[in-house]
Amino acid sequence: MSDGPKGLANGLTNYGDNDFSLYLRRSFASAMGYSREIMDQPVVGICSSPSNYNACHRAMPELVEAVKRGVLAAGGLPMDFPTISLGETFLNPTSLMYRNLMSMDVEEMIRAQPMDAVVVIGGCDKTLPAQLMGAANADVPVISLITGPMMTSPLDGERLGACTDCRRFWAKYRAGEVDAAGIKRIEGRLATTAGTCAVMGTASTMACITETLGMALPGTAAIPAVHADRLRAAEYSGRRAFELAVAPAADQLLPRQIMTPKSVENALRVLLAVGGSTNAIVHLTAIAGRLGIKIDLDRLNVLSDETPVLIDLKPTGEFYMEDLFAAGGLGTILRELKPLLHLDCQMVTGQTLGERLADEHPYVDRRVVRPMDDPIYAQGGLVALFGNLAPRGAILKRSAADPSLFEGEGRAVVFSSLDDLARRIDDPDLDVQANDYLVLQNAGPSAPAAMPEAGYLPIPRKLAEAGVKDMVRISDARMSGTAYGTIVLHVSPDAAAGGPLGLVRDGDRIRLSVAERRIELLVDAAELERRQAAMGPSIKPNPSRGYQKLYYDQILQADEGCDFDFLKAAD
Repeated sequence: MSDGPKGLANGLTNYGDNDFSLYLRRSFASAMGYSREIMDQPVVGICSSPSNYNACHRAMPELVEAVKRGVLAAGGLPMDFPTISLGETFLNPTSLMYRNLMSMDVEEMIRAQPMDAVVVIGGCDKTLPAQLMGAANADVPVISLITGPMMTSPLDGERLGACTDCRRFWAKYRAGEVDAAGIKRIEGRLATTAGTCAVMGTASTMACITETLGMALPGTAAIPAVHADRLRAAEYSGRRAFELAVAPAADQLLPRQIMTPKSVENALRVLLAVGGSTNAIVHLTAIAGRLGIKIDLDRLNVLSDETPVLIDLKPTGEFYMEDLFAAGGLGTILRELKPLLHLDCQMVTGQTLGERLADEHPYVDRRVVRPMDDPIYAQGGLVALFGNLAPRGAILKRSAADPSLFEGEGRAVVFSSLDDLARRIDDPDLDVQANDYLVLQNAGPSAPAAMPEAGYLPIPRKLAEAGVKDMVRISDARMSGTAYGTIVLHVSPDAAAGGPLGLVRDGDRIRLSVAERRIELLVDAAELERRQAAMGPSIKPNPSRGYQKLYYDQILQADEGCDFDFLKAAD
């Protein structure tokens, strides 16, 4: 960013007469009730996405006002503006389809409107990545303000929180352990406050990643959405954004100076240490790709072997995000990981990560955050698998899986689509045993379903009723960060793009080895070639117009972050 005009004089509409453009802009700003004095101040944009379709963002209007308070107190002009909102449970076919659209909305509105810095407010799991993807190439300083997690709610002496408990009780309902009246009562107690899921799901994982990258103020990832500290964090974010807005160009901190290869590697370390969501690999890959940084899944495996899981949070442990906040927040994890981190990474505060950690209060609740020499798990939560079934990789969340299933071979029980899965999974005549491997095809980014969180295939009802709690499940889909089980995801390339997953047939043998990082279809190459030649036309949609046309024309595979090719940084 140059030391050019600030405030409303920045980025003038082109009428061929700059003086007229500024005159006209001030005239219409006057219609908003602004005085001429405040119009002359530097502008801090506030990018928000509240919606009645998005419970995660229910408290966002309060946060906007708190950011404004901080900007005004510092002497700036706050101007809030909306972008589209992505509420996971309300979007069809899936919210991932619209993440890239939101990122374009964020980037273009930051570029097009006059602002000297911007606070982006988000929480719902695709929202934070979309905002960071959009901000990556914005030529103004950016601070990310996280909406925060929900609080838990009591029911019959037990704490409940979305959404690991959602899945736990739904599994009990399918197994006949909870009746219809019981599941209705539970439904009303799972999500009772504003905020994102109360566990280390995708939203909380991305919050931790955002803070680790240095794009959010220290200590803000875990503050509950309804806590007063969240409003104070908003006010401080507004103040800091103003400081960045008025700094000389040489001293400004732009997103590309904060999100670097080193800070991305730090974020990967934290992702592994918190037992975070598999979705975060897709999102972080997309964010990094906007900056020309490649995430190597082989490197992920190296980091995972070196980085233990340190927090006892659902879905891999017992506690909730509010407990992490009370235990000392993300800083407690960063201090434990300090020997493994790049401490010279710059943060939006102007400090380095090392300076931040040296200044922090040392308190930690060891019930929630474990030391490096006594971890929850000795290795990181995620591992990448390769083999002839996943030539470009697949992801397994081993911290939420059953280790007894990590090494073995199973018979494939194949579902050709989500519709096929819904139609047959509970059929009492389904030919399936507990040691089989369930395989879902055509649920990846190229498929009509656009890679939904459907990788958490339900245990067939007849097995669930017999007491089966877990089995190996394989797909090109995603899985909610709140889910658990021995589930191989993001198989790349996906079936709809012609990947080998689409060649699997009922009865095929599949070998899984987490130790060897392998997932192999035990069918000889000649037979696979025969099947490939016999494949019918691709099921990849070919819309004639609109955003869905853009999506299916441009969507990349999971190992490239499911971004659009034209939005990635040039090589």
